[in-house]
Amino acid sequence: MAKRYEELTIADDFMFGKAMGDKVLCHDVLEQMLEERVGELEDVQPQREFRYTSEGKPVRLDMYTRDRKRIYDAEMQNLNHQSVERLELPKRSRFYQSTMDTDHLSRGKSYRELPEGKVLFLCTFDPFGLGYAKYSFENLCKEDRELCLKDGTEKIFYNCVAEPEKVPENLRELYDYIRDGKVGGNLTRRMDEAVRRARENEEWRSEYMKELLHDDDVREEGREEGESQLVKLINSMIAGGDADKIALFGEPEILKTMKKKYGIN
Repeated sequence: MAKRYEELTIADDFMFGKAMGDKVLCHDVLEQMLEERVGELEDVQPQREFRYTSEGKPVRLDMYTRDRKRIYDAEMQNLNHQSVERLELPKRSRFYQSTMDTDHLSRGKSYRELPEGKVLFLCTFDPFGLGYAKYSFENLCKEDRELCLKDGTEKIFYNCVAEPEKVPENLRELYDYIRDGKVGGNLTRRMDEAVRRARENEEWRSEYMKELLHDDDVREEGREEGESQLVKLINSMIAGGDADKIALFGEPEILKTMKKKYGIN
């Protein structure tokens, strides 16, 4: 059953996005997560939507922002009664990175100007089952593990339920707050205050309720009519490793080729 709005915590993606809309707080949380300096954020866009076609399902990023050198996407991820495998987090992270790159290129800039990209998943479960406090991925050469591709992308999955003794000092306060709502210092005190302010925001309450109603409508339509052909195609492309071509749906030949490849009429 869906939570009432006043029951939402930082561990719920809707509330996480709204609370992180505070530019200073978002900046400080990113620095704490990455253990490195983050530049002044130009813009923070909670629940940022990208739509590739007029009829397609939008892609929503919980917290999307950038500084002068990097683009950041931070996601609050729960299992939501699904298996870890069903969530497809590795492919989802690839899709989100391609979404950020496409957004940058759509501004008329060259791929040579692509900023570094950080896709960050705060998970309320162990995403890979190995017990690490976090899992960090970059593109490395198989033949020489010391050789990094240096394409500027990194994907980090944070295991907020890791054993306390395995959690590095910089993440303990954050993990405790996400997992148990425990305020342990200045950062989580400010996060908790942001959550309290968000709960009092009637506009956001209304937005949340509309989303719940929309989700109910979508599920009902799905039971009666099944998924739309376009959504089936997008899901098939993500599973089949062609997520980077979704942004090219405006080209008829690409769309035709993908439909043929995945057997979608």
